[in-house]
Amino acid sequence: MSIPGKIKKSRRIRFFKKLHKWPAIVIAFIAILFASSGIVMNHRNVFSGTDVSRNLLPYNYAYDNWNLAAVRGSLPLGDSLLVFGNIGIWKCDTDFQSFRDFNRGFPDGIDNRKVYSVKLMKNLIFAGTHLGLYKKPEANGVWQKIELPVKNERISDLEIKNDTLLVLTRNYLLRSTDGDSFEKIQLPEPEGYERKTGLFDTLWQLHSGELFGITGKLVVDLLGAVTIVLSVTGLLHFFFPKWIKRRKKRDRPFKALVTSKRTNLHWHNVIGYLFVLFLIINTFAGIHLRPPLLIAIASKHVGIIPGTHLDSPNPWFDKLRRVLWDEANQRYIFSTSEGFYFADKNLKHKLQPAPSQPPVSVMGCNVLEPLNSKMLLVGSFSGMFVWNTETGQVNDFFSGANYQAPSGMARPIAADMAAGLVTIKNKALWFDYNRGAIGQNGEVFPEMPGNIRKASPMSLWNVSQEIHTGRIFEHLIGDFYILFVPLAGICLLIVLISGFFIWWWVYRKKKR
Repeated sequence: MSIPGKIKKSRRIRFFKKLHKWPAIVIAFIAILFASSGIVMNHRNVFSGTDVSRNLLPYNYAYDNWNLAAVRGSLPLGDSLLVFGNIGIWKCDTDFQSFRDFNRGFPDGIDNRKVYSVKLMKNLIFAGTHLGLYKKPEANGVWQKIELPVKNERISDLEIKNDTLLVLTRNYLLRSTDGDSFEKIQLPEPEGYERKTGLFDTLWQLHSGELFGITGKLVVDLLGAVTIVLSVTGLLHFFFPKWIKRRKKRDRPFKALVTSKRTNLHWHNVIGYLFVLFLIINTFAGIHLRPPLLIAIASKHVGIIPGTHLDSPNPWFDKLRRVLWDEANQRYIFSTSEGFYFADKNLKHKLQPAPSQPPVSVMGCNVLEPLNSKMLLVGSFSGMFVWNTETGQVNDFFSGANYQAPSGMARPIAADMAAGLVTIKNKALWFDYNRGAIGQNGEVFPEMPGNIRKASPMSLWNVSQEIHTGRIFEHLIGDFYILFVPLAGICLLIVLISGFFIWWWVYRKKKR
């Protein structure tokens, strides 16, 4: 190589070293948080019994006016009322003055009391939770888990059709007339079905490794451990020269530190070049799972990758969210990740997509309540709407204005983030995720009692999720936290790519 060529290459190497060094110092601590929280998130069942006191978390994680999806719904029970949600199940009087713990029998850990739906059938109360289906006698007793004929026992919703209990998982509809034995039903494919899946789902499962089953999740766990090792060894490489210089000034032995520095750098390089491609792919997938990049992929569909976790003959694999039996019209109404669908009472024909329907956040439908034989109340983080299923008319619940679908990319959440609804007699209160309980006709929900606050910590899994998504920093940087993941991810990509080129140009040749 000519001298000018060597000079040009030398400048390029110095530039890439700076590009690798300074962003790496900043991103190392964040990368450790990302990696450790991701490992916890990959094994929810393992950590479901571990909780974190909300007193140890930033102020915005403390319950205030029953916010943070503390309450999702209610079930009248004689002269009492069961309210349920992220706090589990509590029994109160109809004036919401006295609350009694109704969670006896659930396993330890608030994650095991994350309740989505509660129904009463034949003097038995059924609770659909994130980690399974439970039942208990109406009069007394404790919650007992029910074995279901499905692998994924996450319950999306419960419904009663005449004398039959309907249990909706993310993949199947289950039916039971006694609450013990269940018939598993794979719903017919929808009209116009194409064997595709959401790009968001594909990237989500790629990022977690679930796309390739337990093996994929363990590989991603390994990438998390690799990220921690690279971050620690990278920081050590930054501090070693300072430690060596300090020992030289004090005329103390330093050769051992020099040897350690070389060993540390050797393993930093070896581990880095072995895993850099996988880390780049995983990081690229991760930055698309949060706004603003999420907005660009939220509605996109791609073909299913053969042999992966998503490669299922079930057209509704991981798509089912809510179910409602429409008695007046003798049909089922399903809320799915693909929108709303109507199904005949025998579930024999293809499901029909609702021609006009309200928007539902990618986080799912939180409120689905009939107002009469034609009107439904539909609520999610996209807002609350009144939907006429006969005419397709959709009106905003709060303003009454006709809903107009936004053109192009739009914010994935609305100002009113409907998380739940409680109704009893002529009273109705809806629950905003941020603001908590809000009455429509002057109804007031009491302040959350101290015993409920004390019994409602945050699961380690949810704390890890808040760290992994950057929401844990919202109290420090405000709404800017939304950009935390994509910016941190881009920074990490710069560090990974620049580090690879430095190894390729410098250390690879030194090794030779």
